[in-house]
Amino acid sequence: MSRRTATMALTAVLLVALVALAWLVPVPYVAMSPGPTENTLGKVRGKPVITIEGHRTYPTKGQLDLTTVAVTSPDQKLDLAGMVAGWLDPRVAVIPRDYVYPPNQTAEQVQQQNAEQMETSQQAAVAAALRQTGDKVTSVVQVKAVVEKSPAVGRLKAADVILAVDGTKVTSAQQVVALVGRHQPGDKLLFSVRRGGKPREVTITTTKSPTDAKRAFVGIQPFDGFQFPFAVRINLGQDIGGPSAGTMFALAIVDKLTTGQLTGGRHVAGTGTIDADGKVGPIGGIQQKIAGAKEGGATTFLVPAANCPAAAGASTKDIRLVRIASLRDAVSALKTLNKNPKATVPSCGRG
Repeated sequence: MSRRTATMALTAVLLVALVALAWLVPVPYVAMSPGPTENTLGKVRGKPVITIEGHRTYPTKGQLDLTTVAVTSPDQKLDLAGMVAGWLDPRVAVIPRDYVYPPNQTAEQVQQQNAEQMETSQQAAVAAALRQTGDKVTSVVQVKAVVEKSPAVGRLKAADVILAVDGTKVTSAQQVVALVGRHQPGDKLLFSVRRGGKPREVTITTTKSPTDAKRAFVGIQPFDGFQFPFAVRINLGQDIGGPSAGTMFALAIVDKLTTGQLTGGRHVAGTGTIDADGKVGPIGGIQQKIAGAKEGGATTFLVPAANCPAAAGASTKDIRLVRIASLRDAVSALKTLNKNPKATVPSCGRG
């Protein structure tokens, strides 16, 4: 082999090696693909997703699937090969990593935020469902958590209902924070609370805030919660987080609390955040969720109205997209389709 040939061969080998290494270089993106679905009328790990106690329930048929998106985990890096593969797969979206995992948050913080959003969405779903069925829902301000080694330890407890602070009736968590913020460290505050259905008054001496020595600190995390006339429990395990399953939880609760079947025995899937008044909000990954629903066997998909433009890019073969802006919209559309599967209902792009 001549020196020229050997040099060219070595150059080719090095070039291939460099290309191979570049192919494996991490890129600042994540891949979003269709995730698993769960039937909110069914069971997870042998336990019902929705359990209702203290109120009559009715048999259900069919499926009301919540949908999910599989995203590159925070402790993994997408490489160039994975990014290109995602671009070539119509079921996958490749988006900037910072969009999903903010650079100022750890993986644990993101996971905690997702868990809190799921918990909040479940409470809102119960409130929306009970208001839809005509049951009484009372808005309250509650203690979500007590900070360790804070003045509130041993005096206030998680789930306490805060009625007033220093004689001022409170109607929101923000108001509680504002009332405490008016005081100086060392001031005493009188909390009027309800615990276990019984009223009580608790005096707490404030200390300096860990973040601002001039601000009073009690050590509680208040939140806007609800009190319901009977127990509704949602069991989904620890694998799914975020707020986007709220609408499907609410529909399942309505279905169990009312006569007849919302689905008519059909396989329905959907997504959407929900607030306590039943307003359905947009979510991320709508195209991936539609694809996942189709793969799971759904023939009808409930799309938040604000997601309709993005849903237009999804394949709608063998699945019908129904536009909803509220829980009432969803219930109405499902009842209409229950009576006549070919009936006209609001859809993305028309109706």
